[in-house]
Amino acid sequence: MILGIGSDLCDIRRIEKSLGRYGDRFTHRVFTDAERAKCDSRAAKAPSYARRFAAKEACAKALGTGISAGVFWRDMEVVNLPGGRPTLRLTGGAAAQLVAMTPPGHAIKLHITLTDDPPMAQAFVIIEAVPLGTGES
Repeated sequence: MILGIGSDLCDIRRIEKSLGRYGDRFTHRVFTDAERAKCDSRAAKAPSYARRFAAKEACAKALGTGISAGVFWRDMEVVNLPGGRPTLRLTGGAAAQLVAMTPPGHAIKLHITLTDDPPMAQAFVIIEAVPLGTGES
């Protein structure tokens, strides 16, 4: 069953301006160490940061909280699985909200997709509850 769906569209130019104007103050407030390392290793940093920013916004929407109710930017981390597919690692208030919204006897599957077509970046997040014992968790 679908518990939450979130989407976000982010202007890469806005992220580029924030990077230029606020630099580390912006990136340290919004992104985890691993996300900063991944984005900073790229020649085009702004699109990478923008995709992750959109993912965090989409995740907060799927959780039903937005960036409030104890859910902070760095509680939602975009990580890549060994094959490269993106997923989310939730901690802090985001993890607590996920536990609170999970029905008993279910496991959670997080689905995420990221894309960009400059000047825009986009992310979709789906939170799915799968009954335990179905072999799908």
